[in-house]
Amino acid sequence: MENIIQDLTQKQKDFLQNLQENYGTLALPSFEQIKNDLNFKSKNSVKQYMEVLKDKKLILSFNNNLYINKDIFGAKLVASYVKAGFAAVMEDKIEKRISMDEILEINSPSTFVFKVSGDSMTDAGILDGDYVVIKKTPEARINDIVLAVIDNEFTLKTYKKDSKGYYLKPENKAYPILRPKFSLSIFGVAIGITRRI
Repeated sequence: MENIIQDLTQKQKDFLQNLQENYGTLALPSFEQIKNDLNFKSKNSVKQYMEVLKDKKLILSFNNNLYINKDIFGAKLVASYVKAGFAAVMEDKIEKRISMDEILEINSPSTFVFKVSGDSMTDAGILDGDYVVIKKTPEARINDIVLAVIDNEFTLKTYKKDSKGYYLKPENKAYPILRPKFSLSIFGVAIGITRRI
């Protein structure tokens, strides 16, 4: 896919990039709308660019709608490991593009992303302002990090059990464990976190 993009003229690359930035993975609007959004003088110019991209399979048709090929989205996965020791020249080629949506199953209707507030989970590597990906499920295993509803309030904690029953453990010694006074239920289990650095 990278080679196909490289074969485009600079104007064609710019057009494709504008499509990505404006519409992402959503169905593309009419040529007239694209003309207006991207400040083209004529709809025919948009059509010519679109035909080139369709021929190269960068634009795909599905259910009478046009979409940008999802394989050109996402970060580039490099076919080598990053060493945490001495610096080395990266000689391996780009393997493919990967999407965090795909890796973390964010496109699944049962997956949600929440922004973390507070520092009660810092020892688990979850910091204030991080985004935590939650797979909705009413069941969890002991030691799972869960988004739970305890006494009608949502909280992100580690799911635990002892002789007194189920409870929620913060991953920060400054905070006390939480035991339900009335109810404790699981909304979902954390399957990933991401942060902007």
